[in-house]
Amino acid sequence: MSRGSIRRRLLMSLLASAAVLAVAVYFVVMSVASQVAQQSQDNVLEASARSILDSARFVAGEISLDLPYSALSMLDGVVHERVFYAIRLEEEFLSGYRDLPRATGGKAGTHGFFSAAFLGDEVRIASVQRSVATDMGQRVLQVSVAQTRMGQTQALARISRTSMGIGFGFFLSSVLLAIVVARSTIRPLDRLTVSVSRRGPKDLRPVAAPVPKEMVPLVTSLNSLMKRLKKSLSRSEDFIAEAAHRVRTPLAIVRTKAEVARRRVQDPATRDALSEMIHAIDDSSRTAGQLLDHAMVTFRLDHLSEQDVDLPQLVAETVERQRPVSELKNIHLMTSVLEPWVLKGDPILLQNALLNVLDNAIKYAPDGAQVDIVVKARAGGAVLSVSDTGPGFPEDEMETLTGRFARGGNAGDVIGSGLGLTIAKEVIDAHGGDLNITNIAGAGGCVSFFFPLS
Repeated sequence: MSRGSIRRRLLMSLLASAAVLAVAVYFVVMSVASQVAQQSQDNVLEASARSILDSARFVAGEISLDLPYSALSMLDGVVHERVFYAIRLEEEFLSGYRDLPRATGGKAGTHGFFSAAFLGDEVRIASVQRSVATDMGQRVLQVSVAQTRMGQTQALARISRTSMGIGFGFFLSSVLLAIVVARSTIRPLDRLTVSVSRRGPKDLRPVAAPVPKEMVPLVTSLNSLMKRLKKSLSRSEDFIAEAAHRVRTPLAIVRTKAEVARRRVQDPATRDALSEMIHAIDDSSRTAGQLLDHAMVTFRLDHLSEQDVDLPQLVAETVERQRPVSELKNIHLMTSVLEPWVLKGDPILLQNALLNVLDNAIKYAPDGAQVDIVVKARAGGAVLSVSDTGPGFPEDEMETLTGRFARGGNAGDVIGSGLGLTIAKEVIDAHGGDLNITNIAGAGGCVSFFFPLS
């Protein structure tokens, strides 16, 4: 049951981290820019205030101020900014803007910075004070210089936009990097998935693909599971083969004795009962034989042999093996067309598949019917077909007839286990081919094997 994607979770975690870092970058840049802008303005304001303070002289009993041009001109660099100043001798206002806020407290020789509202604008104020000698002794002269912050606000807005661009660019770069990292991190798991998914249903070899150390416990557990599963399947196959072998021998003895008894008795009811017994024994023996064949096929599929198989020769040999059985039912086996074809495969499994199909054709065809076996070369491969003049296959059951123990609705009392077509399909699938079941209009059924080019 799927509970989300590891790649998606990793990607979302990386993107969330990138988003947090992008926001952090924005605020860090804004904080640094604000501090730098504030420090620059404070330095200029302090320099202006000190320039004014240095021009102060005590002459003839009063403070003389010759306001230097450079004191305020250095603040005119920013367009639309307004500059204010105020000069006070302790509590006595000397010059400038009387209502300009002033710094309170502090000692002579110190300076301070603060922000305040003045004349409807927010201003930054630098206050510098110094002790001067007067006829009343040492007194504190304070100079305050203020500048509006519109220029600084505009500059910070530009920096904010730039910071947002930087943060967005950082986030986009992080997204691309996160995608690369997520893919790179999940790639070993993808390789392991591909390595396992490419295996056939019977391939239980240990996984030997190199994986990161974090995945070693997973691979170890997977290999342990496949080892146990392989051992369990092997035991099951051995059990089926052994059981089929042990059941088939006693059944053959019982059938012989039942046949002898049926010939000796004269009572019709007893003869009918013995006939039913013989039919049941034949059915059980047939099933046991098919189970044994299926166990053998399953084992050989795990260790598929690859030899050059002469298909027409294999067909001819198999037909000859079945000919005595077909003659007992007056069934004519024909090999009208056997075009040359050689394929890579397991001859024992291929012969077993053909035997099962021929056995079905002989069982279900009526007396005097004909079974035609044909090998024809086609573009991209060869086709081996077995067609008969029997009743054909039920149209609505053809897709299910290759399932285990599946039998057609028209099987009637014909002895069978429902494994013949299953075995044939598994063999043909293992050789990379296709098994097709069709009906020939007015002529019976047809089972064909398609073998692609090796």
